Amino acid sequence: MDLTVVAYVIYLLISVALTIWVARTLSRNGKVFLADVLHGNEKLADAVNHLLVVGFYLVNLGFVTLYLKNSDGVADARQLFEALSVKVGVVLLVLGVMHLGNVYVLNKIRRRGMMEREQTPPVAPQGWTGPGPWAAPAPRA
Repeated sequence: MDLTVVAYVIYLLISVALTIWVARTLSRNGKVFLADVLHGNEKLADAVNHLLVVGFYLVNLGFVTLYLKNSDGVADARQLFEALSVKVGVVLLVLGVMHLGNVYVLNKIRRRGMMEREQTPPVAPQGWTGPGPWAAPAPRA
């Protein structure tokens, strides 16, 4: 059997397994974070979490598939390990960058929401003022 095909199969198995594991971990642990970001709205947090997981799968599995081709070919066991290490390493870096990007954006949303909650309400009105000089005079009856 051609070692390039073996490299493809091993790469796909490792990459898909890693993508599934990371997605499940992020989904399970991200629910609490999303609920805080969305001010305790559990239903919305679950919906956003599910959408993020679907997007995560689409982007990562699409990248894994596009990155499958090995233009050099694999002739021996050493080249097999080298090809796999480069491909799996790049997939791990992409997974990490996507995760950090998601956390960064959600943290920005969370901080903005916390700042809005901490603001004191404005002072209650003390009374009413009359119309300014720009107001049209009231019609006479």
